Amino acid sequence: MTALLQGASTGSGPDFRTEFTRDPAGLKHFPALVLNADYRPLSYYPLSLWPWQDAVKAAFLERVTIVSEYEEVVRSPTTEIRIPSVVVLKDYVAPQRRVAFTRFNLFLRDEFACQYCGSKGDLTFDHVVPRARGGVTSWENVVAACGRCNLRKGSKSLKQVGFTLRKTPCRPGAAQLMNLGRKFPPNYLHESWMDFLYWDAELEA
Repeated sequence: MTALLQGASTGSGPDFRTEFTRDPAGLKHFPALVLNADYRPLSYYPLSLWPWQDAVKAAFLERVTIVSEYEEVVRSPTTEIRIPSVVVLKDYVAPQRRVAFTRFNLFLRDEFACQYCGSKGDLTFDHVVPRARGGVTSWENVVAACGRCNLRKGSKSLKQVGFTLRKTPCRPGAAQLMNLGRKFPPNYLHESWMDFLYWDAELEA
């Protein structure tokens, strides 16, 4: 098992509890769903998953509790362990209160849809009040827009091009983005995860 633990974090570097893997290539084989200490996923979109190697390391370092396992096992010369499929952090990670103004978070706020026509493809950004007219780059003035609408609007006002917004842009809260993420389940969901995921539950306002 020593080989499995090589490279395990002992406190230095990024916080292992929040630096979950987002690279699909690392999750092809037996990913583990990572739950906060309150048994809720750290994130719904992207879903908080670790490669099985990280889940095993965290379990042996007593940082997580294994609550569900795959049938498959991994072995060392002295130890055999079933691969974790669901792990729970022993220490609660408080969610961030302030949402960073990023490309990903803005697209998630707008549910990956153009805020003018509702289309889902070829998304970019648009300043509702154009910068040429004094518009600022902020949550309240930037929306997701498809390339076609963005090109048509240009530096004109909404009234000039006859556009209306699907919803008023505003700064989202962390809980709001968490709930919005529940609308976008990944392509793969292991059966052992389902008791901890609520894709069909009514979303809170």
